[in-house]
Amino acid sequence: MVNSYANGSVRLYLHSSGLRLTWVNHERFCVSGADGSHIVGGRDSAPHSRPYMASLQIQGRPNCGGVLVREDFVLTAAHCAVPLQYTVVVGVNSLSGNEATKQELTAVRSFPHPNYDGHANDIMLLKLNSKVQLTEAVQLIALKTGRINVATQCLTVGWGDIGDNNTLARTLQEVNVTTLSQPVCRLRWRGVPITRTMICGIGSHSFQGFCSGDSGGPLVCDGATAGVVSFSGRKCGDSKTPDVYTRISSFREWIRSVLNNN
Repeated sequence: MVNSYANGSVRLYLHSSGLRLTWVNHERFCVSGADGSHIVGGRDSAPHSRPYMASLQIQGRPNCGGVLVREDFVLTAAHCAVPLQYTVVVGVNSLSGNEATKQELTAVRSFPHPNYDGHANDIMLLKLNSKVQLTEAVQLIALKTGRINVATQCLTVGWGDIGDNNTLARTLQEVNVTTLSQPVCRLRWRGVPITRTMICGIGSHSFQGFCSGDSGGPLVCDGATAGVVSFSGRKCGDSKTPDVYTRISSFREWIRSVLNNN
C-alpha cells in the first residue's frame, strides 16, 4: 500500500516489532507491525524438537523470539531492542504451561549491530545473567556456514498468532520455507532495499510464513540457523512480498567478536 506523503511516498509494510522510518530512492517509507511472533499456515512443533528456541518476554508477555548460540547468549533481531529488561524463557514447547523443563533468565546487556539503520543489519545478541543448563530440552544451535542456494528447503519457528485474527498458538509453531533468489525478491518488493546481507523465503503454499514477526526468530537450514526474522509484507505469508531474514553468514565475524569479548 503506497500513500502520498509531503516529501515522497510512504510504503507501508509489516515489521515484526514497532515502527520505524527509512529511505528508499530518496523517499521515506514507514514500516509498522505488532509485537510478538506470528507464524501462519504452519504446524505444531513436536515437543522439545527445537530446543534452541528462546522466548523474549516483557512482564510475562512474549515480544520476540531468538535462539541460543552460547549458554549465556541469545541471537535475535536488532529491531527487538527495547528500553526494558527481557525475561528469556527456554526449554518450553508451550508458553501457557509451566513445564518442568522450563528455565528463566534475564537479559542483562544487548549488542545490536553497530550498523543497524532501522532496516539493514537487523541482528542483535543478548547477554544473559547466567548460563542456561543444557538439557534435552535446552540446546545450542550452530550458525550456518557456506552458501544458501536458491530453492533451499528451510524452516522458520516461533510462538504467537497463527493468523490475521490474533489467534494465539498454544504451542511452538513451525513452517517450511523455500529460499528465493535476490533478483526475484527485489522485483517482488518493488523498491524496498533487499541487500546481499538478507535472505528471502516463501512458504510452499499461499499464506504460509511469518507475519508481523516471530520477531528475531530463526530461519533454520540443515539444522543450523541461517537467518533472523526481519520483516514481511502486509498480508501474512503472501508470496507477493516474500518474508525477509537477516543473513547470519554475513555477520559471523561480528558475532564471533562479541562472543569472544564478553
